[in-house]
Amino acid sequence: MRTEFTELQMDALRELANIGSGTASTALAAMLGRPVDISVPSAKALPFADAVDAAGPAERVVTGVVIGVVGQLDATVLLLLGESDAAVLCRLLGVAPDDELAPSALGEIGNIVGASYINALGAMTGLELEPAPPVSATDMLGAIVASVLAGRAEGDDVALVLDSDMVVEGEDCSISFLLVPSRGGVEELLSRLGLGS
Repeated sequence: MRTEFTELQMDALRELANIGSGTASTALAAMLGRPVDISVPSAKALPFADAVDAAGPAERVVTGVVIGVVGQLDATVLLLLGESDAAVLCRLLGVAPDDELAPSALGEIGNIVGASYINALGAMTGLELEPAPPVSATDMLGAIVASVLAGRAEGDDVALVLDSDMVVEGEDCSISFLLVPSRGGVEELLSRLGLGS
């Protein structure tokens, strides 16, 4: 299993992430009733430990919404929200952050945003994809990212992470959005784009 990707391949994966996160931000904007801006996505093929570190301070408490991808691509979509970001999103949805409904409200955001992203990937690549039901958890960032990556590593110590940030206009709120395909999933995406090995 190779660990190197060409610059052209990384650019193509970044562009996939860009279109996917653009579609996802449109869905989030419709849900919240306000504009959502996205950052230029980064695509990194990193050793496992570095990928966990790249996500941010390992001890930072975040809410992660994990959405498996079902179908012709083996991947996971992960939305990461800091505590204050999660509170802002809950408030925008009319739910108090400490309400017992807050986790399911965040899960629903993950579901809609993640499904939009996954559907866009499917439309661009011709792969039949659908999202699995979202699972949300609040824990330290390092623990959430490590557990998601562990499910994708397949004995391979390199993780490909496509990362975009979505920022809700007029609010101090951003969502980090990661697509973590398995190694086979990366090859499948690249071959659909005509850039396979």
